[in-house]
Amino acid sequence: MENKLITVTSPLLPPLEEFQKMIADIYASKWITNNGTFHRQLEKELAAYLKVPYLSLFTNGTLPLITALQALRIKGEVITTPYSFVATTHSLWWNGIKPVFVDIDPATGNIDPNKIEAAITPNTTAIMPVHVYGKPCDTEAIQEIADKYGLKIIYDAAHAFGVEVNGESVLNAGDLSTLSFHATKVYNTIEGGALVMHDEKMKKRIDYLKNFGFADEVTVVAPGINSKMDEMRSAYGLLNLKQVDTAIEARHQVAVKYREALRPIDGITFFDDMPGVKHNYSYFPIFIDENKYGMTRDELYFKMKEQGVLGRRYFYPLISTFSTYKGLESASPSNLPNAHKMADSVICLPMHHALTDEDIQRILHCIVK
Repeated sequence: MENKLITVTSPLLPPLEEFQKMIADIYASKWITNNGTFHRQLEKELAAYLKVPYLSLFTNGTLPLITALQALRIKGEVITTPYSFVATTHSLWWNGIKPVFVDIDPATGNIDPNKIEAAITPNTTAIMPVHVYGKPCDTEAIQEIADKYGLKIIYDAAHAFGVEVNGESVLNAGDLSTLSFHATKVYNTIEGGALVMHDEKMKKRIDYLKNFGFADEVTVVAPGINSKMDEMRSAYGLLNLKQVDTAIEARHQVAVKYREALRPIDGITFFDDMPGVKHNYSYFPIFIDENKYGMTRDELYFKMKEQGVLGRRYFYPLISTFSTYKGLESASPSNLPNAHKMADSVICLPMHHALTDEDIQRILHCIVK
């Protein structure tokens, strides 16, 4: 169907009949939220799947970031990246924390560990890196810096579901890691998210914080928030967990086809798989060198759009250019040349489990001249 709109993503949906059966169970129990059976089961199954010791479910992917900062009592300044989705930095702002932007490594899109130390001040309390496009950060280098200066590390791992380095989950790095289960992600619960932690004591603290701070019906131990995942989405998530590996492999095959077709094209670059890394193929960004390719990033983006192919300029504009943050000294473009270059040249191509060979050929036809 030539006029079919090819979207940049498509949600992984569980089988409707199986979901309806689980909804019937929820109706029968009348337990629709507040740490229900499916909620507890999903926490257990996700922790096992992701190879992490403890995990706490949330109602979206932003509240784990906000709660992580509360749980670790972070104040002052936090070093982070401008090359991310705005939720990363918004979580700092909501906690009254000053973001300090550091440039990225152009080879990965992740925060450049070599630039972190120069940004540390007496007010710095933590580092918040992002595993951009699911590509793992240099966690060892970042940990060395954090240990040297006594800083906490919270990883925004919204893109890094199931990502491993040499068999170890990237979610085990740092003090806490956060996940997003938004509909656009590799694994989704419609809306949802999680916090990954190392010990039972922190799990208990975070579980209190996501439920108003209640320890029991008469005891509030902290000024918490309401960010619990309900039973409907927990059930949906249990079903999606059964099929996520198949979806990731389908994405892998799309990436293989993209790379094969685009590698010979002058002026277009992309990321290859990293050695020892189990990737989830959450995104497929390409980067346009207009001088070599003969077309600007935006010209290609709108050409694709005219032909019914929806890419996404992700991440553009940089967080540091938004009105809330652009007045910060660290937001100066001269401080972030690599991030600006990447933001100004990126298009994420359609990437999901449901793309057909015909879809892929239509996408590539827009790009390959």
